[in-house]
Amino acid sequence: MRAVRIEEFGGPEVLVPVEVPDPVAGPGEVLLRIAAAGVNRADALIRSGLYHRAGRPPLIPGVEAAGVVAAVGEGVTGLEVGQRVMALDGINAPGFYAELAAVRAMQVTALPDGVSLAEGATLPVAWLSAWYCVRHLAKVAKGDTVVVKAAASGVGSAAVQMAAEAGARVIALAGSAEKAAWAGEFGAQDTVDTSAHPDDAEVDEVLRLTDGRGADVVLDTVGGPAFGRSLREAGHGGRVVALANVALQPSTVDTRDFYPKNVSILGFQLTNLQIHGYDPRPDLRELAERVAAGTYRVPVETVVPLEEARAAHELLERRDNRGKIVLAVADL
Repeated sequence: MRAVRIEEFGGPEVLVPVEVPDPVAGPGEVLLRIAAAGVNRADALIRSGLYHRAGRPPLIPGVEAAGVVAAVGEGVTGLEVGQRVMALDGINAPGFYAELAAVRAMQVTALPDGVSLAEGATLPVAWLSAWYCVRHLAKVAKGDTVVVKAAASGVGSAAVQMAAEAGARVIALAGSAEKAAWAGEFGAQDTVDTSAHPDDAEVDEVLRLTDGRGADVVLDTVGGPAFGRSLREAGHGGRVVALANVALQPSTVDTRDFYPKNVSILGFQLTNLQIHGYDPRPDLRELAERVAAGTYRVPVETVVPLEEARAAHELLERRDNRGKIVLAVADL
């Protein structure tokens, strides 16, 4: 089968198209014929050697995909050959940058009519992360004020929509005026161009927009130095959800920025959640049904052929994209 493999850790140039043997579905597994694979920050970390569960090269990256069931292993029920599905697995890095992948059945969820394979390939990581953080951790409710950082990213654009649907006032932060305006199209009442409001000016702008009260919820999808600002942007009794560190830098925290306000700090990491027993299928089913119903809009900005995975990673690392990047493994 065709695949894109990492022969050694490094930059996007280490993503090499190869031919490898077809995998086989073992007991409790599903063989997925992949049509599309989402491109995520986790893939870039796997490629660069910074993803702690990825093992050593040679590796096929890719932690989310959509396609059709090609075969089912012993003991698998509820899934059948030919069924459209989406799949997630960040635990064993099974490699969805390929035509076929064997994945545990509990990581596979049926894709409803009305959701394209390209859209389905973006739901299991970014969209599920946003869903879990907005719904289960932060428990965003009507009347809340929610700050979403990197609001033009895959996670960010999803979180803006989910918080707005819950009846919250959303303040979308993004790295350019264009990205901020684009995030506003998903239901944000206020937008902030962080390039025009760097560092402390970002905090000042959030406080100005909230009349000095601060936000009820801050979704920190950036990490590093941004996390300290998130704590300052939260108001009394606020919830700060830390779900990424794309900055790849330490966070310096002053405890006086959160404990006097009784702020809660909530951490989220999807892989670790699964390791400790989280079954993603119920949430993914509900999420996909809302996409199918038109409640949410999945912005797929760029679709590139599998063999051009290097170009997809270069685009991801320039942070020029709005929404999701998808690799087309088969005709979409």
